[in-house]
Amino acid sequence: MFKVQDLQFKYPKNKENTIKGISFEIKEGEIFGLLGPSGVGKSTTQKVLIKLLDQYSGEVTYKEQNLKSYGKDFYQEVGVGFEMPVHFSKLTAEENLTFFKKLYKSNADTDELLMRVGLYEDRNKQVSEFSKGMKGRLNFVRALLNNPKMLFLDEPTNGLDPKNARIIKDMIKEFKGNGGTVLLTTHLMNDVDELCDRVAFMVDGKISEIDTPKNLKLKHGQKQVEIEYLENTGNNETKKAFFDLEELGMNEQFLELIRTKEIVTIHSKETNLDDIFIKVTGVEKNE
Repeated sequence: MFKVQDLQFKYPKNKENTIKGISFEIKEGEIFGLLGPSGVGKSTTQKVLIKLLDQYSGEVTYKEQNLKSYGKDFYQEVGVGFEMPVHFSKLTAEENLTFFKKLYKSNADTDELLMRVGLYEDRNKQVSEFSKGMKGRLNFVRALLNNPKMLFLDEPTNGLDPKNARIIKDMIKEFKGNGGTVLLTTHLMNDVDELCDRVAFMVDGKISEIDTPKNLKLKHGQKQVEIEYLENTGNNETKKAFFDLEELGMNEQFLELIRTKEIVTIHSKETNLDDIFIKVTGVEKNE
């Protein structure tokens, strides 16, 4: 869908490039995560890909055609959900969507979308009366209202309760299942783990690593299994034991333990994406 080669970008007032020569591809029909601490160039990269910034060097192609060669028709098949929702606050949700629908040749059934995200009953309320979470859900609907083929989402579940976050994530999966492609930026690693086919970590304007979440966890995790078990001491004391995953089925100590002890928990020492984020970027996630 997108191919980026040696992309570099510098804001006019900055001394250094914000983007320092990054290369990656977004395959058609995948959810691609662009991750990293604040200020490393993620938003700038997105702005280049949605043609808000064009004074860059390197090459960006969309559907094998130079991005700079596209006109306004490019936006007919692109949907964008910015992190900070921008709505006309004195208009109702319905009036906001009606306004933006007029900009596109193709329109989705926004009543159905509003029902899915739980805003249909509030469609005639002024957006100024909406909570942060309601504005975020309306923002998501707006990103889908032109039946896009390519979706850019920046923190789509930020500020949502678990129930509404689940609805949004399920809709993202459905969009992909129907052939859509997504570029996702978020600091919520559980969302990344659940949604993304591949992820790229950005550090100081460069991409430090690109892979699937599973491969990253295997690469950075420990190939061990941890067992918590009860000792027969009468006071239900729990103990832990660790075993290498390699040839685990041949490990006599492991086999003896699971035969003779009451097992409380057993799991692999697979790392999580939060830990990988900190390790790969060298920055705490909330900075």
